Amino acid sequence: MTNAIPKEETFIASHWTKGNLFFPIRIVVNSLHVSKVKPRLFGNNEESIAIAQVASVQISTGILWSNIRIDSTGGTNPIASHGHRKADAQRIRDLIEAHQAAAPRTEPPQRFDARR
Repeated sequence: MTNAIPKEETFIASHWTKGNLFFPIRIVVNSLHVSKVKPRLFGNNEESIAIAQVASVQISTGILWSNIRIDSTGGTNPIASHGHRKADAQRIRDLIEAHQAAAPRTEPPQRFDARR
């Protein structure tokens, strides 16, 4: 059995936390990006950060629920969500790290030196 990374996983915040009663936030992680989807009555709002641009993942756990914050290297607003189970928050972090490790590395462009 191989230890393959799933193509996409979705994590749904608890309905019992503030702001998630009717339309709970979903965090979607795949090999290209991390998205926060906030459903509304008509449509939804979505924020995403490319996997390669994720700088850090911060998890703070309480008695029942965990908060997660995903920061970007590009200076954009972080993705923040509350009301996730501790295991889900840790799985989000682990998936992001696994996708970053599996991403092909690109070498920085070589500088041309005219003196050679």
